[in-house]
Amino acid sequence: MKNEPLIVERTINAPMGKVWEALTVKEKMREWYFDVSDFKPEVGFSFTFDCEDEGILYVHHCEVKEVVPGRKLSYTWKYENYEGESLLTFELSQEGNQTKLTLTHAGLETFPQHLKSFTRESFTGGWDHIINISLPKYLGPQG
Repeated sequence: MKNEPLIVERTINAPMGKVWEALTVKEKMREWYFDVSDFKPEVGFSFTFDCEDEGILYVHHCEVKEVVPGRKLSYTWKYENYEGESLLTFELSQEGNQTKLTLTHAGLETFPQHLKSFTRESFTGGWDHIINISLPKYLGPQG
């Protein structure tokens, strides 16, 4: 269905604490994720970052909505000067000495669908790269 959330799951060869730090420490986020303005895993904390796609610079505005330390992080995701707001959630669970990461991005249909950068396919490709390439590369082969 079109309005279903985008879900990306990955088992990472790293302990949950290390993955959580990668998701919540701004200096670490900047190495594999986006160059966030600042970040604190606290409900109500707002942050921004810029990202270029198809030659257009998009300014992202986010606000932390839920934090379960070491396990779950949710924040809104919207764009300056564009309609729509989505909710991005990272959930971690232990699988032996590895960590299962589940990313859920809900509300993608609220963005202008006539723009290629806001299509489900664009988000699917972006999250696939971030979760399956950038994050594991950052964490290293042994985690």
